[in-house]
Amino acid sequence: MPPKRTTRAGVKSSKESKGPEGSPKDDAVQKGPGKRKRAADKSEEQKSPSDTSSSPSYSHWLMKSEPESRIEDGVDVKFGIEDLKALPNQTSCWDGVRNYQARNFMRDMKEGHQAFFYHSNCKEPGIAGLMKIVKEAYVDHTQFDKKDVHYDPSSKSENPKWSMVDVKYERMTERFIPLAELKKYHLQHKSKGGPLRNMALFTRARLSVQPLTTEEFDFVLSLEDADPI
Repeated sequence: MPPKRTTRAGVKSSKESKGPEGSPKDDAVQKGPGKRKRAADKSEEQKSPSDTSSSPSYSHWLMKSEPESRIEDGVDVKFGIEDLKALPNQTSCWDGVRNYQARNFMRDMKEGHQAFFYHSNCKEPGIAGLMKIVKEAYVDHTQFDKKDVHYDPSSKSENPKWSMVDVKYERMTERFIPLAELKKYHLQHKSKGGPLRNMALFTRARLSVQPLTTEEFDFVLSLEDADPI
């Protein structure tokens, strides 16, 4: 997403330490003017390309980034929704993803698809807002940058491994929707049936880029007007 600062901040860190959500940090990195998004879960990083195929027909997504400062190799990988909102045109690339399945999901994204901006690896993880895909998958340049925390020496320019998309800020959610609340609904729906019974946030928690069914997306949006449970 946003470009690097002198401190090299904002990239989603590629390390996958386990955060308060019970899942590792997201693996998606972002750069944009002045900042860099963090690439979350490093454990995602080294899955083989065959581990990847994404399901067809998704048009909604959940994408994780870390809103609190964390220095990795001299770079502050902080990038929250407020950082995206503050960028020129409120638009940035979503770079630094180093997991094949997450990458393949990004390659499935189409211009106009919506995504939740999820704050990860922080005191209170959860959904903070919405953004839109405004540029479909293209080569992630950070894989070739030796000074970048997401440099991948095994990726070659003639056959790049990693892709990124551009996202544009749409709006904050009417209220922050915390992971703890989503987990309560997931457990309810898992036992009694409901839209969040198979939500990837809980079934594929380590992925920093996750698909959402329309039913899941609409249910989460409906929580904006509901009292927290």
